[in-house]
Amino acid sequence: MPTDDERPMHDIESLAAVATGRTASLFADDLAETQGAIRAAVEGRRLLIIGGAGTIGSSTTELLTRFSPAAVHLVDQNENGLAELTRNLRSREGGLGDIEFKTFPIDYGSAIMGLVFDTEAPYDLVLNFAALKHVRSEKDVPSLLQMLDTNLVKNRSLMDRLAESGFAGRYFCVSTDKAANPVSLMGASKRVMEHLIFSRACTPEFRGGVTSARFANVAFSDGSLLQSFVNRLAKKQPLVAPRATSRYFVSPRESGEICAIAALIAPPDSILVPRLDPAEHLVELEAVARGFLAAHGLEVDLIEDEETAKRAARSAARRYPLVLSALDTSGEKPYEEFVGSHESVRDVGLHSFEAVSYVPAPAGSLEALLDMVDRAMSGTAPLDKGALVSAIAAVVPELRHKETGRNLDGRM
Repeated sequence: MPTDDERPMHDIESLAAVATGRTASLFADDLAETQGAIRAAVEGRRLLIIGGAGTIGSSTTELLTRFSPAAVHLVDQNENGLAELTRNLRSREGGLGDIEFKTFPIDYGSAIMGLVFDTEAPYDLVLNFAALKHVRSEKDVPSLLQMLDTNLVKNRSLMDRLAESGFAGRYFCVSTDKAANPVSLMGASKRVMEHLIFSRACTPEFRGGVTSARFANVAFSDGSLLQSFVNRLAKKQPLVAPRATSRYFVSPRESGEICAIAALIAPPDSILVPRLDPAEHLVELEAVARGFLAAHGLEVDLIEDEETAKRAARSAARRYPLVLSALDTSGEKPYEEFVGSHESVRDVGLHSFEAVSYVPAPAGSLEALLDMVDRAMSGTAPLDKGALVSAIAAVVPELRHKETGRNLDGRM
């Protein structure tokens, strides 16, 4: 194996090009044409960014802080991520200028969040990136309840606090491509999240405008399969990827551009989605693994047996082991899509985006699910996974939950 001195080093944007196949942003034209409108929406305004320490949140923060907001307040339980983002922003050319920049390492659904509103509100623009986003988190009732708490209950609490503070600006909450025709409970939970934010936006108490966005996997983002390639190579562990599985990818920088445009430019009550061509932009994960190893001066050694692959990784020279596994765990799709079979899209005057028109949930279903989750979390009602799945399916009738009895926690 090449030594650290011999092996090429790559920043995350350079690595992302391995997956996306491009170095220029797919959304450069739209960003250039909307810069004036973005500046008008951000300059001199007070921004609250929830989940700002993650890959998408930090990329969006990095972009928006270039448009001279008066204040940027970041909330994230990942205090290490907040510290690193702060270092990055203050170390760039120009730093943060005169921006009132604060970080709060707290749970956005906790009582302490109320203190933030008491002392720091009002805000003009709120972006929410906090989510449990891994399909594997649907594996048991405690994990599933935490997913619903983070993706739904805390979101409801945040919107209530915004309404109480007199918020009349833009509220953006990121969704996922897995919310379209979902086969996982994670994807379905994000579809329920869409129902939650748009339905609450229709109440007289909430005076702000609401938007969302579904988009592709962010290449080499925190916790992603592609990031595991970096970690596995550093630890001399074999790379693993599902066989015959394709995904759309955007770079971290592109993810920030999508969210900025969706939050500030997209019409209220719309879900922005990128115009991606399956023939051009869908990438097989095996190809990404091969490209990643090639970028590090290595060739692929396909090995089926995991123990053999582990031994090969420890002694690898120019060939590095890659294990291809079956895509047979619960909730996984072999392909990706952005628009559900029951949904329609409309043009919003952008080159690289269109908008999904929001379709409401069946009457009463959202309230029933939230009540069930509230009672389960308070311990006033026993609950099993089947009851939760049924309640979610009532809100998301298009859910076709793929339960195989296998979970990624049981895989290498």
